[in-house]
Amino acid sequence: MKTPVISTIQRVALACILGLSLSTIASAADRGPSTPAERKQALEYAQDYLANPLGPNAAKEREWVIMWAIQVPDVHVSICMLLEKQPKKDKQDADAIFAGMVLAQTAFAIENPEAKGDSKEAYLAGVNGALRVYEALVKERPKDRQPYLDDLIQRRDAGTLADFVRDRAASSCKK
Repeated sequence: MKTPVISTIQRVALACILGLSLSTIASAADRGPSTPAERKQALEYAQDYLANPLGPNAAKEREWVIMWAIQVPDVHVSICMLLEKQPKKDKQDADAIFAGMVLAQTAFAIENPEAKGDSKEAYLAGVNGALRVYEALVKERPKDRQPYLDDLIQRRDAGTLADFVRDRAASSCKK
């Protein structure tokens, strides 16, 4: 029996974000391990999404990667709400930033199969991915700036983001 990598609550949340039916999520139970071609495709899609979350393929890429990560038993991603203040003005920005965190953690899990999905490094990769998406969004729509995320970018640039992630993970994430 496969141990769920993503909890039922997390599956429902991801389904809502992606606008997927719960039956699509439930059908993942019989899925076998990922293939090298799928892992390569997931990395390509994740990198493209992180660089261009408003691109013409962004929605398709994020949906494919997230569904694939939910379905495969050998890529472990642990979702934790490390960013406490998501953009309130634009739900699409919040969804895009959250998806950036998930896709960056998925890419980290593929590139570091020996690492635990809930490691500080995985969470740091996720926050960095969220910030990349935020920066791309703000580049296209400067009025969407968020002071909380700007502060995290300053922490990243100052080399203190890892400390923030460690502290947030310790207080917010299941161990």
